[in-house]
Amino acid sequence: MLKITSQTDGPRITFELEGKLAGPWVQELEDCWRNAANPGQPVRVLLCAVTFIDEKGRQLLAEMYRHGAELVAEGCMNKAVVEQIVRGERAY
Repeated sequence: MLKITSQTDGPRITFELEGKLAGPWVQELEDCWRNAANPGQPVRVLLCAVTFIDEKGRQLLAEMYRHGAELVAEGCMNKAVVEQIVRGERAY
């Protein structure tokens, strides 16, 4: 299960995620992102309360990053995922 909270702070939209970014929840986040964010609008994704990210979740985060999203993480696992995305590495 994944809880997605979106908030608009001036020009930026923030998605705060809690739970597992896996399975059908990846598509749910993608739908929220594509429907809520306007082209060129700054996006921030808070991953601090995420407990698991599967491969499709990593791919979506990488796509969001390529489109300019800022990824914010805490904890070893989430920081490592973000670092891999920023460096353009593929995790196995």
